[in-house]
Amino acid sequence: MYSRPKTLDAAVHVLAQGGGQILSGGTDFFPALGDRPAPDRVIDISGITEIKGIAVEADHIRIGGLTTWSQLVATPLPRCFDGLKSAAREIGGIQIQNRGTVAGNLCNASPAADSVPPLLTLDAEVELVSAAGTRRVSLADFIVGNRKTVRRPDEILANVIVPRTDDAASAFLKLGARRYLVISIVMVAAVVKTDNAGRVTDARIAVGSCSAVARRLTLLERALVGVLARNGLGATTLAEHLAQLSPIDDVRATATYRNDAALTLVGRVLEACAGSC
Repeated sequence: MYSRPKTLDAAVHVLAQGGGQILSGGTDFFPALGDRPAPDRVIDISGITEIKGIAVEADHIRIGGLTTWSQLVATPLPRCFDGLKSAAREIGGIQIQNRGTVAGNLCNASPAADSVPPLLTLDAEVELVSAAGTRRVSLADFIVGNRKTVRRPDEILANVIVPRTDDAASAFLKLGARRYLVISIVMVAAVVKTDNAGRVTDARIAVGSCSAVARRLTLLERALVGVLARNGLGATTLAEHLAQLSPIDDVRATATYRNDAALTLVGRVLEACAGSC
């Protein structure tokens, strides 16, 4: 059965009646099939306009789950979103960015999903909608493992909610085997907020591709508070600050290389943030 509901309410009721595989942009859905046939029940939500686009509201910014990466890049947003926009430009090629959706990238839950570290640094929440109601879950609690989330089979990720942190610097860096169209070896995002004296009042740093789930570096975040945000800020980063990571050896890199690269990239994103604070 193939269904293409036009409203979110219709889509969640189709899911409630028997479940099915959700299809949005299709950039993960179709490659994952390989030689296998499509699932018996496919619910194509790509025509639901109410969960597309970005709305700037009084205390938060709402990113519709069906917003594409190209749309996100083109939308004027506070500078704390610069890191997320940089990540969006790294997701596949322009064709993928034109079709791939925010919700699809999060629900696919790859350890190398480029959007997750910058959204973690923005303290993002996801809004999950079902026929039974709506609930919000912090992104940090939403992805629980490699390709695993807490989304129930009857739920649709309708929106990503980001609290307003407008006046903060942000940056994103990604290391891969080549410049574009590559799965990350390591990626790092940061948001840094300072006071009038130029001292860090809030720092959020997240690393992806170095654990089954992207991780915030809370030890480093606490160590940065009160430090002057100027050239040399990256030197605050020490090897012990990366203790929360658990990189693995795979075809792209060894665990040792990932750990060393993460230490370098964390320092570089902090330097980038210090330069624009």
